[in-house]
Amino acid sequence: MTATTLAADDKAAGMTASLPALLDTIRARRAELHALGHIPQDIVKQFQALGLYRAFVPEQLGGAGTTPMEFLRVIEQISTADGSAGWVASFGFATKYLSSLPAETLAELYSDSPDVVFAGAVFPPQTATRESGGYRVKGRWGFGSGSLGASLIGVGIKLDGEQGGLPRMAVMPRDKVRIEENWDTIGMFATGSHDLVVDDVFVPESHILIRGAPPSIDTPAYRYPTMAMAAQVLAIVGAGVAREAIDEVMNLAGRQSITGAPALGDRPNVQIALGQMEAKLSSARAWFYEETEKVWERMLAGDEVSDKDVARLRLASTHIAKTGADVTRRAFELCGTTGIFNTHPLSRLLMDALVVAQHAFMNETTWQSGGAVMLGRKPAPGYP
Repeated sequence: MTATTLAADDKAAGMTASLPALLDTIRARRAELHALGHIPQDIVKQFQALGLYRAFVPEQLGGAGTTPMEFLRVIEQISTADGSAGWVASFGFATKYLSSLPAETLAELYSDSPDVVFAGAVFPPQTATRESGGYRVKGRWGFGSGSLGASLIGVGIKLDGEQGGLPRMAVMPRDKVRIEENWDTIGMFATGSHDLVVDDVFVPESHILIRGAPPSIDTPAYRYPTMAMAAQVLAIVGAGVAREAIDEVMNLAGRQSITGAPALGDRPNVQIALGQMEAKLSSARAWFYEETEKVWERMLAGDEVSDKDVARLRLASTHIAKTGADVTRRAFELCGTTGIFNTHPLSRLLMDALVVAQHAFMNETTWQSGGAVMLGRKPAPGYP
């Protein structure tokens, strides 16, 4: 264990001191969250109080100086209480997208508080019209996770004739955006990932960013690979969901069968499967956090973070998301018809885990792109 790990653990102890009460609240209100279809504002405020939204804000602007490892472990814990809550909480990371805004703009955004809740959607990028001092923006974007609880929203734009490259985002106050509540999915329903609609809004040049571009303020957190971490914060949600699925199997294993068959926990196939599930999830977690800490240590030492380093972060993210889905699916299978009812935790856990693994950041093409980088070849456009 390195000195950085020990320091991170000390800081994590402070950040997680209020976690148990928050997790209890989320578990107690899980049915309410899924009936609402989004995470309500009072829970978002608890995320703020926990320090999730100031985690990667520069310390000179009131940020917390949080390490990636600390942040990811907190998101994983929240996800054991509810996958949707963990997903929305993970967007505390999204302030890293803002890092390429001018330093003066960042100072303005955080002048009242570093706990600004930023959300948004990039795809499909909509063509913006250049005007004096900025851009005229309009259009519709999908997958606006957590936008109902945000005060600041970014949407993806492109310029006439612009081809390829990193996507731009136009950042504007929440009241400039209409949220069309049309999110209707099999899993992660309480993320409220609705469509965002902007009707002819002028956005000044100072509030246009290039997602993944170099930061305007040099901090370790801002230098940590942004798009790799975008995948990490979502992938670790799947690990939290899988942990809850294992816990649910453990809970069911102690109950007697109503048919007179051996209790679940007495069945050899269940014992074998449970051991395999634990081994798969724990090993995927170990690699995930090992790669995270390795890159963080390299950055703190002033060493270059190579394309292969970033590819390993992405591969570890895909691996833990896929492993989380596999473990949760196995938990569902072990419990037979018990888990098929919509009111049973395992039905929700299965759908949530599958949705995590379906995300574009963790889809099958990320294996190919990661392998291409390891071989010194060019990955697919847009990677990492």
